[in-house]
Amino acid sequence: MRTLACVAIICAIPSLASAQLFEMIGIRAQGMAGAFVAVADDASATWWNPAGLASGAFFSGIVERGAARSPRDDAALGVAFVVPSLGLSYYRLRISEQLGVPGGGAPASLVALDPESAAARLPTFVVNELGASFGQSIGDHLVLASTLRLVWADQVRGDIDIGAMLRAGGARIGFVVKHLHEPDLTADGMRLASFDRQVRVGAAYLPHPGMLTLNAALDADLTTTQTVFGNARHLAGGGELWIDRRLALRGGVSVNTVDELRRSFSAGASAAIQKAFFLDAQLTRGDDPAKEGWGLGLRVTF
Repeated sequence: MRTLACVAIICAIPSLASAQLFEMIGIRAQGMAGAFVAVADDASATWWNPAGLASGAFFSGIVERGAARSPRDDAALGVAFVVPSLGLSYYRLRISEQLGVPGGGAPASLVALDPESAAARLPTFVVNELGASFGQSIGDHLVLASTLRLVWADQVRGDIDIGAMLRAGGARIGFVVKHLHEPDLTADGMRLASFDRQVRVGAAYLPHPGMLTLNAALDADLTTTQTVFGNARHLAGGGELWIDRRLALRGGVSVNTVDELRRSFSAGASAAIQKAFFLDAQLTRGDDPAKEGWGLGLRVTF
């Protein structure tokens, strides 16, 4: 009966796209459960917080591939290169369609789907994002930055992310707004709801690197994101232990704080395959299906 009900819903009602979470991109970030807005010191800062560009290595480049455990075929490909205060990025996201409630008339009314019975029937679409990130230091402690994007599914639209980073020694506070312009896209004739504005704040402590270095971070969403599994607003905490700057172990916990309480647990690692080249990996599991998945990446930094 549950399967028949899901089929009836899918066939009978208009649909809107599943939202793209912050956690879709960034192998290091995902390994820390998404606690990364105030860390963001490699090429993934072009996605997580462009203000982090000014605090990273002289050059950083990332190629990564990730996939969600469900729904069907959700995946992400990312390529990004940065130098201080300048970054270029390309992200290709395959995400599943979201269903609207009959008569709801607004994206806020959603049907939360059971991943086991409905995920295989959800249609998917591809969104491409091409970005250029720029930053500017304001004094010794504050960095402001933005990422200008071209985003497209059926047609091309402009978008912008803005970020800020406040630093004092090893302590950091980060703030980012994604999809400030909220571009109106369509795919196969349907309007996508995946570009609603998203706001996140984070705090982190990154001590001076040594033989053993432990980075710790905490992130919180200030807006609610709609997913095929219901609304999401995440609170995440994570850590990253670097050993002799050649091996890193990561872990973290994320909790969905709106509607149904859902948790996810993340683990990740980085290993230097030769000087300045790292292989990154992450795995996320738990009872929050919107975040479950895996990712692999190759990162260069010097």
